[in-house]
Amino acid sequence: MEEGLSHRGLSELIGAIYDCALDPGGWETTLSAIADTFDCAVVSLTLNDLHHNRFLLNKAVGWKPELLRLKSERHVGEINARLTEWLALQPSIDELFVTSVHLSSEYIRQSLYVEECLKPQGIVDIMHMFLMYTHRQFSEIGLGRHARQGIITEREIELGRLLLPHLRKAVTISGILDMQVIVRDRMAEALDALLCGVVLTDERGRILHANRSAERMMSDGHPIRSVRNVLSASAPAASRELRKAIMLAARDKAQIGPASAIRLPDASLSPLYAYVLPLTAGKIRTRLHPRAAAAVFVGGPDDRSRTDLLARAFDLTSAEMRVLESLVAGHTLAETARHLGVAPSTAKTHLDHIFAKTGVSRQTELIRLAMQMALPVQAGGSEAAPPRDINPSD
Repeated sequence: MEEGLSHRGLSELIGAIYDCALDPGGWETTLSAIADTFDCAVVSLTLNDLHHNRFLLNKAVGWKPELLRLKSERHVGEINARLTEWLALQPSIDELFVTSVHLSSEYIRQSLYVEECLKPQGIVDIMHMFLMYTHRQFSEIGLGRHARQGIITEREIELGRLLLPHLRKAVTISGILDMQVIVRDRMAEALDALLCGVVLTDERGRILHANRSAERMMSDGHPIRSVRNVLSASAPAASRELRKAIMLAARDKAQIGPASAIRLPDASLSPLYAYVLPLTAGKIRTRLHPRAAAAVFVGGPDDRSRTDLLARAFDLTSAEMRVLESLVAGHTLAETARHLGVAPSTAKTHLDHIFAKTGVSRQTELIRLAMQMALPVQAGGSEAAPPRDINPSD
């Protein structure tokens, strides 16, 4: 753009940038305003992990979702390599990297990132403004121009230098690059991807965090519920067991046995089981909620998928699988025999065969094994997969 940015326009843009220091949720809107100011089609704010070649943070505006996923999955290594090679030669990170200036036309022609992510969107040039840089990671704002907008000019470079100090200050104040905040957000995303319900509580059972599956269960009122923000079960006896297990977990993790399970019966559903994991000495507490004393896992409703997986894994016969399905549904062995129309001794023989094949010796252990066989994340492809763990020291 030939016309310079007015003082009023510059003031409004800087004001929007500093608004993000008070409300980090406004970054997408502000990034969009920055893209408009620079006459660019796409913009992204990233925090790049140099050890594992991944984005720890990636807020983007204008990018096609499928290409943004492809960029994250396949091309972070190339991006990191080119930018860090250049940064290592600069006297400071105040310098701006412009693709059309600092990369050869031959490299641009051969780049898989350009071919697979930029060309499909018509992006012909990108300017990178660096917010921070260490040997482990760097953060930058990347502004990309469409072919109809032309390549980056000196006007955009000068404007970038003008705004860069304000961007750095706002990013620092807002904490958007704070690793503890990023780790907490990623941990929450990972928990939301689980099929089973997960609730983090303090030692008194007060709910500190619940994933989406657990929120749905509590909203329905079964098999768990929130009573004045305290985790409870729909059955009073189960609630008492649950509170006791949480208190024991908070006091001494050794008191919770590996096979402990709290049955959560409900009149309208097959009974499920809650498992209480102590967090007093674990990393999840500090990463997701510092006051968390216990994590309560509640098995998801899809019992058939569990038994199918278990049957395939241990080569169970169809008769053995029917016995297993009945037991997982909460029926006793005698009830199972009546339901299947076989003698109790026959049902017992099938159960013994299941024990021999799976290597367990108790029904409680068998049911726990079946629960562990469930597919761990929500269906929906790569978007549902939990992100890899992040080391705050990275």
